Parts: sequence; C-alpha cells; structure tokens
Amino acid sequence: MASLLKAVAAVSGAVGLFSRLQTSAPKVKALSTSQSLHQVAGPVWNLGRLNHVAIAVPDLEKAKAFYENVLGAQVSEVVPVPEHGVSVVFVNLGNTKMELLHPLGNDSPIAGFLQRNKAGGMHHVCIEVDDINAAVMDLKEKKIRILSEDPKIGAHGKPVIFLHPKDCGGVLVELEQA
Repeated sequence: MASLLKAVAAVSGAVGLFSRLQTSAPKVKALSTSQSLHQVAGPVWNLGRLNHVAIAVPDLEKAKAFYENVLGAQVSEVVPVPEHGVSVVFVNLGNTKMELLHPLGNDSPIAGFLQRNKAGGMHHVCIEVDDINAAVMDLKEKKIRILSEDPKIGAHGKPVIFLHPKDCGGVLVELEQA
C-alpha cells in the first residue's frame, strides 16, 4: 500500500510540474505563408508548371547520345541560342523536359560554369509564368534581383528572365512566359 501511495504522489507531482511548465512556457506562433520572408505573388501574375531542368554538359553530342541511345528518350536536334551564349538540346520526359546546355563561345556563362564544374551539372530550373512583365515588376518590388533589365527571348522562342540564386535559396531560377 505504501508503494501505491508513493506512485500516486509521484504521478500527482509530475502532473503538477507539467501544469506549471505549460503555463510558464512561452507561446510559439507558427508562421503562416503570408508571414514568410517573401510575400506570396498577388493576383497580378501566377506561377505555372515546371518547364525544364537545365544541365550544363561539357560534351553536348555525347550527352545527347546518352539520353537518346542509352535511355531511349526523345531528344531534339542541337539548337544554337546566341542571345544566351549557348547551344541546347531538349530531352522530352513527357511531363517536363531537360535542357542540355553547352557553351556557344568563350564568353558564354555556361563556359564559366563548366570551368568550375568540369563534369557539368544542374544549372537552373525553369518555371512558367502567365505574365512575365507583371512577374518582373512584382519581384523587383519584393527586392528579388533579376539578372537582366528586361526579358530576353529564350530557347523556346518565348520571353525569359533569370532570378539571382542568392535570392532563391541558392538556385538559379528561370521564369518563362507560358
């Protein structure tokens, strides 16, 4: 009986301690999405689907052959895009694409990327937007750095912009007009 009384007293003490902890502990308020570091896009423009993931490659023909002959993917022909200093190949994956990037000349930003990453690697992600001009204005207001003053025509023949990786969690983000 004495051990039962000790057990009841221990539980009562623990319950009392728990009650005191609950009342003295500071309240932590969870952040809602509207309180996040960057504000959510307003009704002026909308983010769309993932268009492609871009991979910088040191040998475009070798990379093209791998996706086409080894993996059996549907692969485009090589397309030079002088305005961006690259040659590209698109690998169709059904629900999205991969863009294989290779420098078009020594001044290409991809040439610099490949100097730092000899084997190549993921370069950027591209997400569609329904109104690229509204997106640019809104993102500038939110202090997100854009790597060019105005949108340029990308490999799909549509306007694109790139967002600074330091403002995007370390990822180079391309936005493309849908």
